[in-house]
Amino acid sequence: MENSTLSFYFNLTMFMNIGHHRYPAFVFCLLLYVFIVSANLVIILVISRERTLHEPMYMFIAFLSFNSLYGSTVFFPRFLMDLLSDTHLISRSACFTQIYVIYTYASYEVTILGIMAYDRYVAVCHPLHYHRKMSRKTVYTLAFFAWVFPACNLTVSTIVIVRLPLCGNNIHKVYCASWNIVKISCFTTSVNNVIAMLGAISMAFLPFSFILYTYLRIVIACWMNSSEIKGKVLHSCFPHIISFVTYSITSFIDTALGRQNLKEINPFVAVILSLEFVVIPPVLNPLVYGLKLPEIRRHIFRMLCGKTPN
Repeated sequence: MENSTLSFYFNLTMFMNIGHHRYPAFVFCLLLYVFIVSANLVIILVISRERTLHEPMYMFIAFLSFNSLYGSTVFFPRFLMDLLSDTHLISRSACFTQIYVIYTYASYEVTILGIMAYDRYVAVCHPLHYHRKMSRKTVYTLAFFAWVFPACNLTVSTIVIVRLPLCGNNIHKVYCASWNIVKISCFTTSVNNVIAMLGAISMAFLPFSFILYTYLRIVIACWMNSSEIKGKVLHSCFPHIISFVTYSITSFIDTALGRQNLKEINPFVAVILSLEFVVIPPVLNPLVYGLKLPEIRRHIFRMLCGKTPN
């Protein structure tokens, strides 16, 4: 423990590999951030304004958009400043705040997708009891646990990470991540792996297993039905499937990337792969739900253009 140093600042070393490409990268990321904020705000406004969209499925979509705003608003401003800065030091308090927000954003995403999967399961497998099982009280209860459980879980996890004794301050990433802090701690690798495994089980494995189970039940329920019914079910579930697959792939890439030696990977590829986790879902979700679902698409066109598309 005598060799451990209490670092008041962390150094985000991956920015050093961006070089003179920082200016076009800044413009592109700024436009991307503006699009994320605008698109998700439109989704939230449309669903909140239109009483016909005050149904569980659309309310959960609004939760997804709100979560995208939550994660992006904390990540992008700091990231954009770092792109133009020559130094990339971040204070301990700012770093751990960023860890908490980014990982609560990720946890909220998967818990919201989980209750959306349950909503689709009830709609397909118990259509006659849908309004009873997905009452307003049930929706609020599911939303409460979808927000509160990850917050409590991440609060405990962040406190554990904050108390780790550190033997370095270089984080090879463009934002603070819990595994990078664990890697520069003075604990042995076996202890680090146990901490990471417990976090992964509580934050990812259980919600992912529940989502896969609900869709297995949906597939079984539709297996013996007509192609017309299968088509309606697929049309209803397709946007959610895209969101779930996108989140699964980007989170897997982020997890796998954290276990690799990034110095052996092309720096631009490493930066792009590390950003997918916090960029692609907030960009893709409003496009998928806003364009694919006709009810939302119709009201968006009416709000923006003053008319309904054919």
